[in-house]
Amino acid sequence: MQVVFDHAKERKIMFSTFHPDGALLIPKLQNTYPVFFLSNGGNEIHSDARRNSLEEAVKLCLEGGLQGIVSEVKAILRDPGAIAKIKDSKLSLLTYGQLNNVGEVVSMQRKMGVEGVIADVVEEIIDVVSETKGSGKDENGNCWPAERSIFARKIDHCSEEEICWLFRLLPGQMQ
Repeated sequence: MQVVFDHAKERKIMFSTFHPDGALLIPKLQNTYPVFFLSNGGNEIHSDARRNSLEEAVKLCLEGGLQGIVSEVKAILRDPGAIAKIKDSKLSLLTYGQLNNVGEVVSMQRKMGVEGVIADVVEEIIDVVSETKGSGKDENGNCWPAERSIFARKIDHCSEEEICWLFRLLPGQMQ
């Protein structure tokens, strides 16, 4: 922790971990930076039940006073209703995974209420999202500032037609 405090300066930092006990420990060691619990949303089964579903991830976050969940994108796409449950719990939601390198998937998540994504092709994703609604940059050209993130608010609800389109687009990716 001391290294982070010594060198963070003005950087935007968040802690995240797949380890439930680690996620609960970090806020006890510091209260400066947000802590997120990483979850694969049930894509793999683990001996620790807290790692096996988004419902368990929500419980862990609420129990530990964490700021949110970083979910594998497939879990959210398989169960879009989980987004509302997470948001109703006043938790932030971000996603990670290979599908976050597909602009249409990121745009769909934005419409569904996901607040941010972790992607490998950041510039391409910013361009795609910027074309849909709003800008991926602030007036100074900075990308996705935390306080004015393009994902910081729920823009639209997805129609059933949009969700069907997404599932047709990604047939082999959802297994």
